[in-house]
Amino acid sequence: MTPDIIVMSQHDQLLWGSVVLSACALIHVGLLAAMIEALGQIGSWVKNRSRMTKTIVLVGAAFVMIVSSHTIQVWLWAAVLLYMDAFDYLYDALYFSLVTYTTVGYGDVVLPVEFRVFGAFGGVTGILCFGISTAFLVSLINKLLPRSLE
Repeated sequence: MTPDIIVMSQHDQLLWGSVVLSACALIHVGLLAAMIEALGQIGSWVKNRSRMTKTIVLVGAAFVMIVSSHTIQVWLWAAVLLYMDAFDYLYDALYFSLVTYTTVGYGDVVLPVEFRVFGAFGGVTGILCFGISTAFLVSLINKLLPRSLE
């Protein structure tokens, strides 16, 4: 760590954790909204295809876009942690962000005490955004299911 490390009070950690979480939520919801538009265009392109082809193309495209959104958010958390000097190396910041965002939390790389509350917001972000992604995919698949299966 560098000697001029940023020291965050609990209030600062709550504030900045909420700010980064909100930015991630806006990114995720914004990309989902763009995804709806893109899926509509892709749906027009595959409308005369078989049900299996439509399902594979639409769910596959949605999956790629959702994974992209989550990846952007993990990189954002890593960038903020690097900017705040919580980590010295990109690899550590990225690894910590990924295992926290996915709530795997191995515990082999941990934040300094002065960033722990802030870092926990990465896990909250992942839980919320994975929930939205799951609801989105369930809704999409439900829409693609034939009415005879309902």
